[in-house]
Amino acid sequence: MSKKSFFISLFTLVSFGLFSQRATLELTFTAIDEAAHVQLDSIKVMNLTQESDTVLYWPDTVLSIYYVGITGLSAEDNTFRVFQNYPNPVINLTTITLKIPEKDRVHITLTDMLGRIINRSERLLDKGIHAYRFLAGGSNYYFFSAQWRGQSRSISILNISSGNQRHGSLWYIGNGQTVPVIKVAGNGQYFSFSPGDELLYIGYAGGAESGMPDSPEENTTSTFRFATNISCPGTPTVEYEGQVYNTIQIFSQCWLKENLNAGMMIDGSAEQTDNGIIEKYCYENNPDNCDQYGGLYQWEEVMQYTNQQGVQGICPPGWHLPTDLEWKILEGSVDSQYGIGHPEWDELDFRGDDAGTNLKSISNWQPGVAGTDLYGFSALPGGYRIAAGSFGNLGFMGVFWTSTVDFNEFSWSHNPSYMDTRMYRFYSEQENGFSIRCLRDE
Repeated sequence: MSKKSFFISLFTLVSFGLFSQRATLELTFTAIDEAAHVQLDSIKVMNLTQESDTVLYWPDTVLSIYYVGITGLSAEDNTFRVFQNYPNPVINLTTITLKIPEKDRVHITLTDMLGRIINRSERLLDKGIHAYRFLAGGSNYYFFSAQWRGQSRSISILNISSGNQRHGSLWYIGNGQTVPVIKVAGNGQYFSFSPGDELLYIGYAGGAESGMPDSPEENTTSTFRFATNISCPGTPTVEYEGQVYNTIQIFSQCWLKENLNAGMMIDGSAEQTDNGIIEKYCYENNPDNCDQYGGLYQWEEVMQYTNQQGVQGICPPGWHLPTDLEWKILEGSVDSQYGIGHPEWDELDFRGDDAGTNLKSISNWQPGVAGTDLYGFSALPGGYRIAAGSFGNLGFMGVFWTSTVDFNEFSWSHNPSYMDTRMYRFYSEQENGFSIRCLRDE
């Protein structure tokens, strides 16, 4: 098995005094169609955190990354920390990392050099490492401050870009296990990587493509799957909370074929609460609609009152609430024009060409653009419950939560519509009630 290798050297030293070390990370790839081996034509590895990518061509199936890294903090370290942003100075985007010793609320303040407030927010953060992304504006210096249980930590940020907007913007991007480090590839080809970065793998074979996300911190072997429109191998059905769900394999993703219908129905005028009981809305408070279209859930209820991307939440054990990226992979897998990893899927509003048509069930939709259900996903038009407690659009659209929060503290959702061939992506208030599709852990 041949390899493609990078030597990655540190160019930004962070200020918290950790020491460097030589490290190697190997990403190995293989592929199957059901049980049969598939020979990959090529593999694209995209670093979505640091916006770089590289391609392996057959027979290369192993990406070896050699780098000088920085050791992480021990699990026993219970110090509240704000690490220096990376990269620093900022050219466009930069990442700010925090270490939270225990779950509690964290207050964030970001100001420019004139003291103007760019962002002031509060978020309940679990114990561990958390990251924010900052898009610099027109100021040369910014000051980031975080407060946790009366303790305050601050860093200054140097900006050497011209600024894409006047004031800049800051948003939360999730939690991880390590403090990342900026590195740069040699050998004439740029590939920036830090342990824990969000990567997207895309495998190509015989004109088909299959994708999967990863955030590797150690050597991994990833298997692309090219079977589709079949029950998930080894898991044709899942029994959960008194319901039996079918499964559907769509390339490297295994989904529940039906909308989740778990929990106790409550009236649409009430708010779902953290009371140890899964609560759901049924459209127009009619249990028959839950039986046909699944339950509708507020985002925090779905997440079971945590903010971790990809959490199990109210999904069955071994399954999770898909992330925004995992929905993008699904859409790229089934669209005839825009493949996995295409920038089209990062847009708001209607995107793609025919992903919506290919994911929609053939029946239950109002007259408009008919669904073909080409891959067996059978997306249903379950409508929604809005924050005020009323219901709308049964038969016209299905809206599905992701576990990803956008920069405005809303949550991302994806939906097909009766009126369009494409898929719609937008961010929504977490008090709304939307449908759920669960994705199997891989």
